[in-house]
Amino acid sequence: MRGAVIHAPGDVRFENNLDDPKILKPTDAIIRTAVTCVCGSDLWPYRGLEPIGDPHPMGHEYVGVVEEVGSEVTSVKPGQFVVGSFATSDNTCANCRNGWQSSCLNREFMSTCQADYVRIPHAQGSLVATDGHPADEFLPGLLAVSDVMGTGWYAALAAEVKPGSTAVVVGDGAVGLCGVIAAKELGAERIIAMSRHESRQKLALDFGATDIVTERGEDGVARVKDLTDGIGADAVLECVGTAQAMQQALQSARPGGNVGFVGVPHDVAVDGQELFFSHVGLRGGPAPVRRYLPDLIDRVLSGRIDPGKVFDLTLPLEQVAEGYRAMDERRAIKALLTP
Repeated sequence: MRGAVIHAPGDVRFENNLDDPKILKPTDAIIRTAVTCVCGSDLWPYRGLEPIGDPHPMGHEYVGVVEEVGSEVTSVKPGQFVVGSFATSDNTCANCRNGWQSSCLNREFMSTCQADYVRIPHAQGSLVATDGHPADEFLPGLLAVSDVMGTGWYAALAAEVKPGSTAVVVGDGAVGLCGVIAAKELGAERIIAMSRHESRQKLALDFGATDIVTERGEDGVARVKDLTDGIGADAVLECVGTAQAMQQALQSARPGGNVGFVGVPHDVAVDGQELFFSHVGLRGGPAPVRRYLPDLIDRVLSGRIDPGKVFDLTLPLEQVAEGYRAMDERRAIKALLTP
């Protein structure tokens, strides 16, 4: 089997002699990947900001066709096209029943998806089949649903975006841009996208942003306050994961507003005293994408949303290393890989 393997910071290789995945448990399924991609969070180890250890496969976003299922899997069958989440879930434990599938008691994080075939643990609860095989034009949007669109959606819900509200999106990567889509779908009247890159600004406006703020840090907060009569936003989506982004998000929210943070935190520390007196609510974590899959799949297939536009670079799987380089150098928002 072919796939991507990371060996060291800056060293992702395409390899064509990887072991084919096998059914290891009766709750597993094997899918043939239709499309996969490089995620912004993959850049953390690529840049040496997370430990790598031994060489290992990469990738956690996937859509594809079921090839084989374990004996306990009845919700999907071979030949069906399926969409899943980066975090697997049995969808039956207490946390899953409460809608927090990314905290499933049997959760596993996907990590081998930049490949021809993928083993999906807990397939019964993790995979959602579409009606028939979607046209190729929908594949990027459905792939986005498996992570970045589902994560942007969760950021908007965690920030409590409501009809008529003002939302700020911190971060112009794929998750932030999908957060703009989510804020628009949830009825925000004003959506302020914080971005310093012209191509991403244009896409944010296309997705529904009403204002662009190019400043960062204290200057960015001041600009948001200028746009909100000195008060701040009702809802802020933090989609980066750095200390500066978190501080910018917390200070951009009005008293009584909320911050939804979905950027994987790196060196982020929140001042409890400052948070206490701000009256700002804070919720985040790995998005429970499985909860949103049926709704988001329908929105994509009906043409209501098109998060697939965040893929501005398409490469064959064997050029995966270039996908990493392009995203690392900000020549691409998100790289789509075709097996």
